[in-house]
Amino acid sequence: MSSDIILKVENVGKQYRLGLVGTGTISHDLNRWWKKTLGKEDPYLKVGESNNRSEKGVSDYVWAIKNINFEVKRGEVLGIIGKNGAGKSTLLKILSRVTGPSAGEIKTKGRIASLLEVGTGFHPEMTGRENIYLNGAILGMTKAEINSKIDEIIEFSGCLRYVDTPVKRYSSGMKVRLAFAVAAHLEPDILVVDEVLAVGDAEFQKKAIGKMQDISNSDGRTVLFVSHNMAAVKSLCTRCVVLENGKSVFEGETDAAVDFYLNNSGSNSSTYTGSIQFNKDEIGNQQVALVEVKSFDNNERVRSTFFNNEDISISIKVNVKESIKNSRFALIIETLNGEKVFVSASNEITKGDITKGLYTFSVVIPKNLLNNIEYNVFVSGAIPGKNYFFKPYKCFSVKIEDSKSKGYNFNEKWHGTVHPQLKWSLKT
Repeated sequence: MSSDIILKVENVGKQYRLGLVGTGTISHDLNRWWKKTLGKEDPYLKVGESNNRSEKGVSDYVWAIKNINFEVKRGEVLGIIGKNGAGKSTLLKILSRVTGPSAGEIKTKGRIASLLEVGTGFHPEMTGRENIYLNGAILGMTKAEINSKIDEIIEFSGCLRYVDTPVKRYSSGMKVRLAFAVAAHLEPDILVVDEVLAVGDAEFQKKAIGKMQDISNSDGRTVLFVSHNMAAVKSLCTRCVVLENGKSVFEGETDAAVDFYLNNSGSNSSTYTGSIQFNKDEIGNQQVALVEVKSFDNNERVRSTFFNNEDISISIKVNVKESIKNSRFALIIETLNGEKVFVSASNEITKGDITKGLYTFSVVIPKNLLNNIEYNVFVSGAIPGKNYFFKPYKCFSVKIEDSKSKGYNFNEKWHGTVHPQLKWSLKT
């Protein structure tokens, strides 16, 4: 391991047997022990399924994580992102030595401090001050170290008024404030932080992220950070690893990793169909009901993936059950993380009377407007200032790819929610 590498993870995996303690039977435990004594491979590591929490498996053995490999340099802030159940917390527990790996090896240099769960190591009957000494000792601090930093820890936590009150009377936010304050002042070589900061308020999250940036930039220490807050990940992390079903599926720069995570999670679900039909009166009111929404190309083929140099047509089919006047139907496009890109409405063609019957409204999103990411498609219908026929409803998602890649692995990414092709000129 080179001098600038502080953490190296090689083929690390963790296997569990579902629903039971240990391997489940004495015979399995004895079999594992005997194979280990003979210097042979654990027979049960040859079996097991990947960690997909949404599917029913056929094996009792599951790999929470498997074949994880990465290196972390000194002073680097590494983000670990992925959906719930992807294996993030399992990986951090192994790195923190809370549990051991079933396979693989971890090499580290220096002291590791972990903040994995709110109030871990806190005694509810002891005061905040006493718990600072207890938690500090658990993390490896000497009493002299704690004494020299006690005032700084209390001030950073923002719990000065309650520091001599038993922790059982603290809110979850106060507990995580105190726990983070202790861990951050431990001066570890590697600080491991799980999703605990989500419990804190916005002011404390900003303060904690600032502290972690100081730890990395000023002190040259390493931070491993897990969060579902992509804004926090982007502002803090220099590089990210994306986990999915217990496996590492992407490793690279933060912006690219976040784009990969947002644009690939759930991409096999039914939301990526380019078409949705509704049962009678499923969406709507006594005046208008939504019947069907589709996205299609210039050849009227229904699609959910388009190149950025293609027009995208959206059709909205409705059943008008009684005459309406001055109605408005709208197309709303959002990014996968909820940012509104634009809203387009039918004001010009629906300001008059519309009688009973089936109608299909069509709108074209021009080529070279959307960026090479994925978008959610919403539609709504209303009489402005009066009532909704149906409020904005998410129908499906569309994916935009770089036309120059034409399906190859290279797909150039640009920042921003849109990427319009503007007219440039050059004069000498």
